[in-house]
Amino acid sequence: MRADRLIAILLLLQNKGKLTTKELAEQLEVTPRTVHRDMESLSASGIPVVADRGKSGGWRLLEKYKTNLTGLKANELKSLFISPSVQLLSDLGITQDWNDAREKLLASIPASFHQEALDVWDRIHVDTSSWRQSPEKTTAFRTLQEAIWEERKLQILYERADGEAKERVVNPLGLVAKGSTWYLIASVNEDIRNYRISRITSAVKTEDAFTRPADFNLAQYWESSTKSFMKALPTYETEVELSPSIVPRIKFTGRFMQNIKLDAPLNDRWVPATICFDTEQEAAEFILGFSNQVRVIRPENLKQKVYVMAKAVVKMVDYD
Repeated sequence: MRADRLIAILLLLQNKGKLTTKELAEQLEVTPRTVHRDMESLSASGIPVVADRGKSGGWRLLEKYKTNLTGLKANELKSLFISPSVQLLSDLGITQDWNDAREKLLASIPASFHQEALDVWDRIHVDTSSWRQSPEKTTAFRTLQEAIWEERKLQILYERADGEAKERVVNPLGLVAKGSTWYLIASVNEDIRNYRISRITSAVKTEDAFTRPADFNLAQYWESSTKSFMKALPTYETEVELSPSIVPRIKFTGRFMQNIKLDAPLNDRWVPATICFDTEQEAAEFILGFSNQVRVIRPENLKQKVYVMAKAVVKMVDYD
């Protein structure tokens, strides 16, 4: 196990150039103390690892040193043959490139692994599309990609959620696919923002270049941004009683709510539940959709809202 970790350290330093003790510890899932011991072992075995001190310090290999320990294990090889989302490859315009690369990779591995690699293709398929998907327009997608690689400023026309269009000049830092939805991550006056690409109605590369922040990590930024977004979401908690016939459906339609907690059935077999929504309006619409299969217990304002909405529906379809 330790030998594998030492090899992993060598490859990380070779590929990344320089990493801090903290970064290595996080990558290898060990403590900083373990990293220091591993570095001592590498140095004692003749590997030229160097520790640079200071604010921009870290561990690195001496220049021109390169290890030949690049052999891949069976499971590592299998992981390389798991097909990514065909839709996302198509969005990026690299479907054929990926197919060609896959064939070259297959040709480069030992013949004894060929069948296992082919089995991975046939047994694991990743599909990021939804069941009833409405394809989002991404007319500016190619322009966005070019600007990101060329580090050129973008002039975009962005339609906000309220329908108002705003023109902005941004520094494009990267693209993120959340499910099948693409986002442009860009900075404006050092403030990093997320733009849903389907709302970018036009994008033009300018002649102005920008300097991409050296310490910007797209994956880390997105994870942090997602957590912040989830924490900021409003929460509207309700207490209801559910007809036993709809409990399975309630569980299945979880995308309409944040979470659901079920309690033991009552004497009439109805099930008490606590359900969280984003807003009162969403809660009322969801509950009303189940007609007389949901009893609202709390809050009182929600009971009144559902009652008013139900009366409006009856008035709308009144045949008398």
